[in-house]
Amino acid sequence: MEPGEYRRRGKEMVDYICQYLSNVRERRVTPDVQPGYMRAQLPDSAPGEPDSWDNIFGDIEKIIMPGVVHWQSPHMHAYFPALTSWPSLLGDMLADAINCLGFTWASSPACTELEMNVMDWLAKMLGLPDTFLHHHPDSQGGGVLQSTVSESTLIALLAARKNKILEMKALEPDTDESTLNSRLVAYASDQAHSSVEKAGLIALVKMKFLPVGENFAL
Repeated sequence: MEPGEYRRRGKEMVDYICQYLSNVRERRVTPDVQPGYMRAQLPDSAPGEPDSWDNIFGDIEKIIMPGVVHWQSPHMHAYFPALTSWPSLLGDMLADAINCLGFTWASSPACTELEMNVMDWLAKMLGLPDTFLHHHPDSQGGGVLQSTVSESTLIALLAARKNKILEMKALEPDTDESTLNSRLVAYASDQAHSSVEKAGLIALVKMKFLPVGENFAL
């Protein structure tokens, strides 16, 4: 696909997305298909020659949409719709085009510095202490963006574990960290996805990891 066709097809895709999101409430939320419904509609192996965009685009409604759970539908009550505002969709297009990898400041200065400033905005909105800010004399290290709630919860628990080990290390300087780590316990739910995250965060806030044997209750 050359730039000229991309421009034309891009406008076509934007129109399709606008139509889809504007009328998603009219679609059935959960698909009426059986496992394996797509198998007979696709070739047994990848094509040796590229298919036309018209055929590919036609497969969206013919093959893909019949099996889609429409999470953004106002009739979907198992999820909080997000990330599909018109500005965020435009931002995704630009981010996909730039496709920077923000490993370090040097790998993409704008990526790193934008994240730092946005996290400072969020910290101020939440009323967090100045030590949570990147740009403040009393900063102890600012926040970073994570891709999912699950990932954020994991990072928070890992940070709490490290903090507790450092506290224990100060009292037992000759004890190996792996030994100290084996004496920690975290409490969490064995229920649904969101419950695990909620219980993990409650445990984190209440205990910051307790050595085994200390009293604790959610």
